[in-house]
Amino acid sequence: MTYAPCEKPTLHFIGVTTGQSSIMKVFPAWAEHLGLGDVAIRGIDFEPHSAPETYVEAVEFIRDDPLSRGALVTTHKIDLFDAAEELFDEVDVFARLMRETSCISKRDNRLVCHAKDPLSSGLAIDGFLGDGYWTGNGAEVFSMGVGGSTIALTWHLMRRERGQDVPARIVVSDTTQERLDEIRHVHEQIESDVPVDYVLVNTPDANDKVLTKMASGSLVINATGLGKDRPGSPLTDAAVLPQNATVWELNYRGELVFLDQARAQQAERGLTINDGWTYFIHGWTQVIAEVFDITIDTGKKNIDKLTDIAVQAAKG
Repeated sequence: MTYAPCEKPTLHFIGVTTGQSSIMKVFPAWAEHLGLGDVAIRGIDFEPHSAPETYVEAVEFIRDDPLSRGALVTTHKIDLFDAAEELFDEVDVFARLMRETSCISKRDNRLVCHAKDPLSSGLAIDGFLGDGYWTGNGAEVFSMGVGGSTIALTWHLMRRERGQDVPARIVVSDTTQERLDEIRHVHEQIESDVPVDYVLVNTPDANDKVLTKMASGSLVINATGLGKDRPGSPLTDAAVLPQNATVWELNYRGELVFLDQARAQQAERGLTINDGWTYFIHGWTQVIAEVFDITIDTGKKNIDKLTDIAVQAAKG
């Protein structure tokens, strides 16, 4: 792949279908609000699980191009880390633990690898569940798809330092045993008393069966990318979500079949439904702050303001 040198300070977006993302309209509006000056965003698209050399080439370009300030990485977080780990001069503690790259920045001629999802997913979860949600209610977590997002959000929820405010159980599922082994390895390094089940799903209804054993009030998450990067949902239309569950679709664009399935049961099952918009806001602002070396207030007032700007820009 040939990369043209950047003509102004540029944030790269490494994904699958970056041109369809709202960030292409939102970033210029945020940049103006944040006083970043004359800056740009540029998408870099790869198919999921691309050849390692493609990730290496992209990281080398960002490293060597003077006006490339850094990147946000989605979908390819783990694959990019595995391929390009040796190119980084510094790897932060979360990236080292989770073996993923969600953000690339440059400081004093040093290329830095970050994993920002533990922060952004934590801000999103705590925002819609509130403090103390898990204490004494027996609710559980079921996250379908074992990528960087699931690693990050389970880390946030299962740490012993949260005291009693932790799920009664966490279940993660994936179609690939290797990914399940990877997340198990990460969990073994976290001080936690929360039991975790690792489920290999080989048939379309396998996730449906897991749901039948989830407690009332549980958090059910689509972290597979299905509905955005690929069509479909990790559940069949016959799946029944737990009573009073909170349902979280990590995607904010695409067909969002999982979101439609949840909405069809919302009234009957007493569901609370969240899409990926808040996660989008926190994820991008965390990376923008790192890449451009600024501080962005994560308080509700400022996040609401940034959300309003994003909503209006996305409509344009």
